[in-house]
Amino acid sequence: MSDMLISLNNPKSAVAEAYRTLRTNIEFSGIDNEIKSIAITSSEPGEGKSTVTSNLAITMARANKRVLIIDADLRKPTVHKMFGISNKIGLTNLLIQNLPLEDVIQKTAVFGLEVLPSGPIPPNSAELLGSKAMQKFMAEVKSQYGIVLVDTPPVGPFADAAVISALVDGTILVFSAGRVRMNDAQRAKQMLMNVKANILGVVLNKVPINYSGYNYYNYYYYYTADEEKGNSVRRRRRKIV
Repeated sequence: MSDMLISLNNPKSAVAEAYRTLRTNIEFSGIDNEIKSIAITSSEPGEGKSTVTSNLAITMARANKRVLIIDADLRKPTVHKMFGISNKIGLTNLLIQNLPLEDVIQKTAVFGLEVLPSGPIPPNSAELLGSKAMQKFMAEVKSQYGIVLVDTPPVGPFADAAVISALVDGTILVFSAGRVRMNDAQRAKQMLMNVKANILGVVLNKVPINYSGYNYYNYYYYYTADEEKGNSVRRRRRKIV
């Protein structure tokens, strides 16, 4: 398994505690409308969305939830590398060949956490993710699992994340501190708002600091959109480490 699975490898660390607080914040955000499925994306590649997805899934599984990670990054999948599992078959096989879920799902070393890897990379990922087969599949897994986390490609350069965000209950944006540009962050948010995605909040990742052997913190922000003014309004800010 990857060293980046801090919630598994060092559960008493401050970073692991950050993921637990993120889990709690998500649970509170679903008081009025239950959150059963979440897409996790970023504005650009390399901002840590797959790391956030994997660690958040571990913390949720350890809270006695049955958790499924779907690697829907059909352009550059990495979740299988995180958990040291095979990527020979996965989501693309399920959708194209109509395979049953039990033939492509894989268990992990974390009790209650299962992974559906991407499978072979297709030539038409956005069309495949927006298909009726994908809509039917998402409805099926939401009824079988306590929470479904979907790792998607970055929303900036690709349409895939926006397509997935229309199928899930909420979306989280991951931005890398010192790397993401304000214009790119605003554009990513706007692309999700264009498909009426329910943006739960933002994780600011990789904040440089030397603490407990790791060189980043995570911060979590809630915000909503002022539709009349077209501006982002920060509703709540909470430092979680």
